[in-house]
Amino acid sequence: MLRWVLIFLIIALLAGLFGFTGIAADSAYIARVIFYIFLVLLVLSLLFGRGIWRSDK
Repeated sequence: MLRWVLIFLIIALLAGLFGFTGIAADSAYIARVIFYIFLVLLVLSLLFGRGIWRSDK
C-alpha cells in the first residue's frame, strides 16, 4: 500500500514540475487518502494483533 503512495507522490511531483497542476493536485490527493487508509489499517492491526480486544484472556 505504501508503494502506491510513493507512486502517486512521484506522479504528483513530476506533473507539478512540468506544469500539469490539475494532475499534480489529484495525484497528491490520492496519495494522501491512501496514506491515511494505511495508517488506520496499521493501528487496527496493531491493536487486534496484540490481543487487546481478545475475549479468551
